[in-house]
Amino acid sequence: MKAFKCSSLAVVALAVGAVLAGCSSDVRDESTVGDGFNGMEEELLAGELASPVAEEDIADPSLADDGSDVVDTQSDDADDLSVMAAQTANGAINWYKARTGSKAYEGYCEKAARLAWARKTRHPSAIDHWRSGDGAKHSGKAPKGAFVFWNTSQYGHVAVADGAGGAWSTSVGKKIGHVKSVGYFRNYLGWKYGNSN
Repeated sequence: MKAFKCSSLAVVALAVGAVLAGCSSDVRDESTVGDGFNGMEEELLAGELASPVAEEDIADPSLADDGSDVVDTQSDDADDLSVMAAQTANGAINWYKARTGSKAYEGYCEKAARLAWARKTRHPSAIDHWRSGDGAKHSGKAPKGAFVFWNTSQYGHVAVADGAGGAWSTSVGKKIGHVKSVGYFRNYLGWKYGNSN
């Protein structure tokens, strides 16, 4: 039994030493990562599954719009914590707004939602995110910036709530866009806070 403990400690010591010496295979040279946030977007992440939304997953196409009637994303809240949360939610919404009309994330709704929040936590698909312990599940109208989920397929669908009952999403007319209601897609599941992890 003592020999096992000693060899286990030796393995741990070697692993720690390798990391401290910069020899870990997980350490990447910053020059190869890209230029900040854009570098993250260009990186194809292993394990993220394509989750296309089919025509039959669209419940009410008339609920799609160009985002022009969305509530202003700038908040004048006086409370510091509210302002910080609103700015983060605004940043996630602005990520989508800046890409309105883009087809670059079509079929990769979970990736788009993760990048919009600049999250490190990754889920293989939207339905895996919904089923995970990553944030509490809620029903009803989602607050601004929350992840909103649908059971559209084996992979599901996720978007970011606008706080007014709608959402910014991929797969709105096969591109990034805004919908006036979560009723745009079929089988609404509920929401989780966007900054949950």
